[in-house]
Amino acid sequence: MKHLLLAGIAAALVAPAVSAQTVDGDPGFSGVYVGAAGGYDVQPNDIGSSILFDRNLNGTFGDTVSTSTGANAFAPPLGGFCNGRALGATSPTNPTAPAGCANDEDGWAYYGRVGWDAQRGNFVVGVVGEFGKSEINDSVSAFSNTPAAYVMTRSISWEASARGRIGYTPNNTTLFYGTFGPGYARINREFTTTNTANSFSDGGKRNQWGITGGGGIEQRIGRNFSLGLEYMFHQYQDNDYRVRAGSTGTTAASNPFLLAGAGGTDFRRSDDKFRWHSLRATAAFRF
Repeated sequence: MKHLLLAGIAAALVAPAVSAQTVDGDPGFSGVYVGAAGGYDVQPNDIGSSILFDRNLNGTFGDTVSTSTGANAFAPPLGGFCNGRALGATSPTNPTAPAGCANDEDGWAYYGRVGWDAQRGNFVVGVVGEFGKSEINDSVSAFSNTPAAYVMTRSISWEASARGRIGYTPNNTTLFYGTFGPGYARINREFTTTNTANSFSDGGKRNQWGITGGGGIEQRIGRNFSLGLEYMFHQYQDNDYRVRAGSTGTTAASNPFLLAGAGGTDFRRSDDKFRWHSLRATAAFRF
C-alpha cells in the first residue's frame, strides 16, 4: 500500500508539469474542481464463506469443535454455515434445521471529492481525492447443534481514497477515463450470537488500507460544470478480526468451546477480503 500511496503522490507532483490545452480560451478539462459522487454499492455474497475455529488458541484455524461425545458441534442437521446474517438458531417451520440467512445488504453511498486535471491535446491526467460513506454490510453465520447461531458482520464507517486519473477526450467536452489508487477505510466488525452459555469478546473497529479503481465518463456542461457516470471497485484486507468464546464463570467444563481444559475457542471469518462494487453519478464545479 505504501507503493500505491507514493505512486499517487508522484502523479500529483508530475501532473502540474503537463501543459494545458486551450481551445478559443477554453481550458477544457484543465484545472481544479470540487464535486460529489453518489450511487449504489453492491458487494458479492462470498460463496462458500464460513467461520473457522482455533480450539487451542495457537493462532492456527481450521480446527473441529467437538462435543463431549466426539461429534462435530457444527455438523448437520442443526449445524452448518451460510453467507449473510442468521435469521435465528432454528427454522421457524422446521425446528430440526438451522434458520438460514438473509442476503448481505447492499446500499447507498455518497462522497465528496476534490481534484486537479491537466489536458494536453486529447489526453487528460490528474489526481482526485474522496471522502465518504457506504451503507453496505457483509455477514457470515455459523450454526451449532446446541442449537445456536453465530454471526460475524462487517460494514464501513467511512472511506477515503487518493487516486490518479488518466483519460481521453475526443472533442474537449466529453472525457473517458480510468482511475486507480489506495483507499483507507474504517471497518466496523461486530459479533452477535444466540448462545448464552459462553462469554464472548471481540476486537471491534479497525482502520485499514486497501485499493480502489475503476473508470467512467464525464461530460462538461458549459465552461465550469460537468456531470458523469462512474464505476468503482473497492477492496480491503480484513483478516485480523477475532472473537473468543470463553467461560462466564459458570460455563460447564463439557462445553464444546472449553472441552478438555481448553482456555476458549477463537473464531475468524474464512473470507479475508472486504470488497464491493459501486455505480454512481458524479458532479463537479471546475474553477
